[in-house]
Amino acid sequence: MSLQSRFICWWLRRRFLPVTRRPIDVARTRVNTQKRVWLPPVPAGWQLREQYRDVDVPLRGEWLVREGGAPRTILYLHGGGYYFCSPRTHRAITYGLATRADADVFSLDYRLAPEHPFPAALDDALAAYRRLLADGVRADSLVIAGDSAGGGLALATLVALRDAGGALPAGALLYSPWTDLAVTGASIRENDGRDPMFCGDVFARVAAMYLGDANQTRATDPYVSPLYADYRGLPPLYMLAGSTETLLDDTRRVAQRARAAGVQVECNIARGLPHIWPIYAPFMPEARRSLDDSARFVQRVTTVDTTARAQKAASSSHAPQSPQSPQSSESSISS
Repeated sequence: MSLQSRFICWWLRRRFLPVTRRPIDVARTRVNTQKRVWLPPVPAGWQLREQYRDVDVPLRGEWLVREGGAPRTILYLHGGGYYFCSPRTHRAITYGLATRADADVFSLDYRLAPEHPFPAALDDALAAYRRLLADGVRADSLVIAGDSAGGGLALATLVALRDAGGALPAGALLYSPWTDLAVTGASIRENDGRDPMFCGDVFARVAAMYLGDANQTRATDPYVSPLYADYRGLPPLYMLAGSTETLLDDTRRVAQRARAAGVQVECNIARGLPHIWPIYAPFMPEARRSLDDSARFVQRVTTVDTTARAQKAASSSHAPQSPQSPQSSESSISS
């Protein structure tokens, strides 16, 4: 592990982990997250287009679009336990993916629990994906991506699209995905105390907010917890998780079941790195390397779409530019 990684783990253990042992205060968590988030500058040669009005639904969120249009697209679903965070909080990931993969990235501002429990987030993700296709983005030039709860949501979206007989994207990026809201993974217990970010029992409390008034049996619904889905026919998956994460088994079990169903899976288990470490780019060298690997996956599985690039270039030339913000085998990553 790099010195930067060790420092971030130390900071998380001191500042973030203790909060997960307390009762969840939704409003306070949201306010504190917005206060603390670091916003990277918009990369040179790219435009940030913020679309946060109600009329922007189903593409409510923000685009990072390369000037002239990029030949591929990423639909990004942010993490945050389904109850906090936003496209803004995850710009370090979305900006890093866009520039490395040469992909226009749309980051969805899906509805959050507890105000909007399941299936609101899934409905929003499906509607956004279908609108992208309706707007001319080709499925084989598109990758869906997400982290933590957003990673589970991305996988659930794939399953729902497959079940509906819709065109599937070229692949999916899943960073430390939360795929089992029934919270049955052995790592929930075994890594409790090793994970610098989460205690083991927080996930049952968060899951209850997303499930809403539903019976607990819904926790194993494949659209809630895609761990329990049939993976046959899904596109290639790129997954990563840290070896000390309480959610580690949410990644390992999906990788095992997907491979058994004939899905191409790249699953990288990084020694000692924290939950969704790509969000610490550009400060953490491991985060930069993981984004590099992710970009290579995106480029490998997608087909270049020159038609969509021309269409997006034409539309972006008429859109106002947002001001720049302030400044297939399981492997082990170690440093």
